[in-house]
Amino acid sequence: MDEESRKAWMEFRSVGLLWWINRALHLFGWAIVLNCEVDKDGKVISVVHAYPVRVKWRGFDLVDEADGFRALSAHLAKTDAFEDGQKL
Repeated sequence: MDEESRKAWMEFRSVGLLWWINRALHLFGWAIVLNCEVDKDGKVISVVHAYPVRVKWRGFDLVDEADGFRALSAHLAKTDAFEDGQKL
């Protein structure tokens, strides 16, 4: 893998992919957790650790589900869905 294809955890999260993956992992009692360093205003500066954990809950509340689908849908709409360049 070259450096150009490597992505930041926060980009993965902001486009809805962390939510989508955790949505699937919740079925099995797992989740991926990001521990972040934040500034004095609460803005994320960097991801310090990323690791899997066992969880007791399953799924997300309706607000998080709606936000997740919105973010992922927006990401898919602006990303090439197929190798030939055809858009969704």
